[in-house]
Amino acid sequence: MKYAAAWATIACEVLETPYPYGAAHASTGPDDVDVTPDRLHPAFHGSYDWHSSAHMQWSLVRLLTLAPEQVGSRPIDVLDRRLTAEAIATEAAYLRERPSYERPYGWAWAAMLVAAARKSQWAEAVAPLGDVIADLVLAWLPKQAYPVRHGVHLNSAFALALLHEAYGDLGRADVVEAIRARALQWFGADTAYDTRFEPSGTDFLSPALTEAELMRRVLPAAEFATWLPNFLPGLGKDAHLHLLDVPITDDSGDGQLAHLSGLALSRAWQLRTIAPALPDVADVLRAGADRQVEAVLPTVTDGDFMSTHWLVSFALLADQA
Repeated sequence: MKYAAAWATIACEVLETPYPYGAAHASTGPDDVDVTPDRLHPAFHGSYDWHSSAHMQWSLVRLLTLAPEQVGSRPIDVLDRRLTAEAIATEAAYLRERPSYERPYGWAWAAMLVAAARKSQWAEAVAPLGDVIADLVLAWLPKQAYPVRHGVHLNSAFALALLHEAYGDLGRADVVEAIRARALQWFGADTAYDTRFEPSGTDFLSPALTEAELMRRVLPAAEFATWLPNFLPGLGKDAHLHLLDVPITDDSGDGQLAHLSGLALSRAWQLRTIAPALPDVADVLRAGADRQVEAVLPTVTDGDFMSTHWLVSFALLADQA
């Protein structure tokens, strides 16, 4: 991998940066106010917040799997200090006590970490976290009447796509089927999606492409090849062309505006994965993906902390698509 060493280095650096940290901790009483990051979250501190810490650790596990000779031993040292049975037990208990915490985005990334680590030295330690999240997902999906369709953390399709992948890898057919059924209920009949108002000002996801990426996973290939042009008619030809262009990005240190760099990478990932279903315009979609990756790649490692604390994960999704 061309960027493995640099991506591993920045992932370790941000994970070892304790502050700033956004705990998002809702105190349950006057004795529940200790929000020192490494005490509150012994596994998922650093990297600004819980979910970013989870997906940057996923990035390290993936990089160790894909290019172990390039990333060296530092990622192993970082993960060894965090992915202990004791630390994961604390995190699992926290989620059980607060069943809406980091729902669904953080759940999805933590599950991806568990799945990525399933054949590693951390497999036994992290397994209970995967079990807790599976229970939470199965309890949540029947209660969530409507999907969230915007372009930030609560987006339902993004979380379901990652959860579907993670629990497929973990052999949890019950979770995979629950996700598939909900995805079909929420999105199966969608047609002629209007993308004129994408992106919103702080999006890191395209609602349209994120939904398409989820449906690619839950529909048979032949059905998806019919669903996609009905959902985004003219994609790659005469419509939705702005989804192929580089969004206006910002690396001033404003955490919300930094989302737009992530939007470029998530679009690239999704354009690459859905391209085979549209063979007539597949090259156009891939070219749009390439432009967006190229434009923001320097920010992944050399940007402000508000960009570097999370972008490696999205760069990896795009790179491996």
